[in-house]
Parts: sequence; structure tokens; C-alpha cells
Amino acid sequence: MFLVFGLNGFLNFIPSPPPTGLAAQFLGALFVSHYLVAVFVLQIVAGTLLLANRFVPAALTILGRSSSTSSSSMPSCARGLRPAVIAVTLWSIVFVRERSAFLPLLAAKSGSC
Repeated sequence: MFLVFGLNGFLNFIPSPPPTGLAAQFLGALFVSHYLVAVFVLQIVAGTLLLANRFVPAALTILGRSSSTSSSSMPSCARGLRPAVIAVTLWSIVFVRERSAFLPLLAAKSGSC
């Protein structure tokens, strides 16, 4: 999913209607600042890592930000929210499988300063 949508950012093989109103202004600012290029590249890299089953915790870390951003910036209609819900659900399933790799991040540092 992430690989396909990352590639779509460059190749535009899945056409979608342009946003309107504030969403169009926001997307325009992201486009002009080249922020979307970085997002699409990270989606391609992380999606490829997941498909290759290599560096999965790193891919989850990269996609965690992308998933949360896409789910919060989607239109409130059910049609626009569905892909974001699917992405966050799939990310969560893989994260739960790989949670042991993230446990050291939650360990308190012991010792004196």
C-alpha cells in the first residue's frame, strides 16, 4: 500500500479529484515546499523494506509518522477516511508483531547523572 501510493506521488497513475478550499491551500503549500517529495520517497523506501521483510522496525518508524499525518489530514467523509483507517490498521498489526524491537525505547535509564 505504501509503496504503491508513494510511487503514485511521482507517476500519478491513480487519478484523484483535486481538493478544494483549505485542503487545496494546504496541499499547495506542501507541494511548493517540496515536502511531498520527501513523504513520497520515505513511503517508497519504507514500503520496499516491508515487502522485503528487512529492517521492519525502521520501516515502521518511518511509516508511523506518515500514517498519522495521512489519517489526520483526510477529509471527514467516509470515502476519504477509509484508506487512512486501513493504513493505520495494517501498520498497527505489524507494529504489534514487532513490538519487542521497540521495548528498549521505553526502558528508563538507570544510574547517576
